[in-house]
Amino acid sequence: MGGPQRPRDTETRTQDPRAESLVEMDFRVIPSIEQLRQRDLVRALERAYGHDAVVTALREEADALRQRIARHRRSDADPADRQPATSAEAAAVIEREAERRLLRDSQPSLRLVINATGVIIHTNLGRAPLAGPALARLAAIAGGYSNLEYDLEGGSRGARDLHAEALLRRLTGCEAAALVNNNAAATLLLLTALAAGREVVISRGELVEIGGGFRVPEVMAQSGAVLREVGTTNRTRIADYESAITYRTSLILRVHRSNFRIEGFTEQPTLEELVALGRRSQIPVAEDLGSGWLLGGPAEGAGEPADTLSAALRDEPRVQASVGAGVDVLCFSGDKLLGGPQAGILLGRASLLARIRRHPLMRALRADKMTYAALEATLSEYLSGRAAQTVPVVRMIAMPEEAIAARAEVLASRLQSIHELQVTLVKGTSTIGGGSAPGSALPTRLVALRHRAWSADRLDQELRRLDPPVVARIENDQVMLDLRTVLPDQDEVLATLLARLGDAPPVTPKRT
Repeated sequence: MGGPQRPRDTETRTQDPRAESLVEMDFRVIPSIEQLRQRDLVRALERAYGHDAVVTALREEADALRQRIARHRRSDADPADRQPATSAEAAAVIEREAERRLLRDSQPSLRLVINATGVIIHTNLGRAPLAGPALARLAAIAGGYSNLEYDLEGGSRGARDLHAEALLRRLTGCEAAALVNNNAAATLLLLTALAAGREVVISRGELVEIGGGFRVPEVMAQSGAVLREVGTTNRTRIADYESAITYRTSLILRVHRSNFRIEGFTEQPTLEELVALGRRSQIPVAEDLGSGWLLGGPAEGAGEPADTLSAALRDEPRVQASVGAGVDVLCFSGDKLLGGPQAGILLGRASLLARIRRHPLMRALRADKMTYAALEATLSEYLSGRAAQTVPVVRMIAMPEEAIAARAEVLASRLQSIHELQVTLVKGTSTIGGGSAPGSALPTRLVALRHRAWSADRLDQELRRLDPPVVARIENDQVMLDLRTVLPDQDEVLATLLARLGDAPPVTPKRT
């Protein structure tokens, strides 16, 4: 009755003392942290990463090794999974894994990737890649001091928002220009500075939402402007705008439906009609163009778009056309169709731009020196007539299918020797993306990949694990590579990366 009770089940029994002693003996091979710090590789790691980071990594890897040893002794582990038998072997394992950990943890989270999706303005992948001259200008300005807010002629404080103005005036014919950090900021600033507390007339068909939940009505509410909707989703007439104008009206706003189309039974007044109404009513007309397409305008030296550009962007309004129609103030993005850095560009009448510049929000939303540097270099490519060849976004849109097919054939031939891959060329389409030119489909040639052992999802995952990662798309249970969005100087890198898939370990079936 009073004797010791036997355990009720096997789960409460203690481990075999002999097994415990064997584990403790195995633990003795793990060196102390101070012993590890005397090793040459660890000393080199401390010089590279610092004392605290290296000691933390050593402790974590020593603990990880201790856990592996315990699991190995207490389970039916694979006998081939050999654990270190000496302190030297254990030290080598710990320092090797610590080095990997330090390298992994020290890598920036923002990385260069190869975009093989065929989406040219890919918001998730950073939108527009910059032109070579813009990159060179960035390096020149960012590496030293600049006259960002300094008047070199007068030797006194200057204004940063004047730097890109001369180029924008030459390109578009506007009276004045200003720059903020993106087009959402430009829209917010425009409405706050010109319409806070008063009404803004807008068509119901233009109350759009773009990526990230950015909605025009909500931005108008944040600006303090009062929304005055007119017309219907598909039909709005000039009379609808005219009947909505009262003494409380401050702006007539048009928003370009850049990420969707309304087709069929539709009606919309022309920009010229809106401007004429604004003149009669003495109400400024504002326009949010969204993407900002500059080629094909009347500006001298802007150049004419190629046939592919004209076809893909036939419904995209041009900035110069809006300025020429007499729009009082407009805004658009710098990193979409323009192909420059992230920015919100404001153009229009000098008196209205002066009010926008003076608003306190301007300081909160202003662009930095690197944005100005990259934008000015990009705008110079348009003025020189080189944009179709040098600005990556424009070049990708204009690239003919035949040019992509030639590059795809070279890549496919390089991959034929990889036994694990089945490589074919198929016709497909690229898209402009980024909320620009909705419905556009550019003919392309795709490199289709199948792996003999992996699913399409697994192959896609392995591509993203490469360095740099390769981002593709999956169609018909195949991984598709669209070279339209792969920069030409990345073709060789891409072929080399894909060749490594042949060296990847085979898929190990899970134990059941």
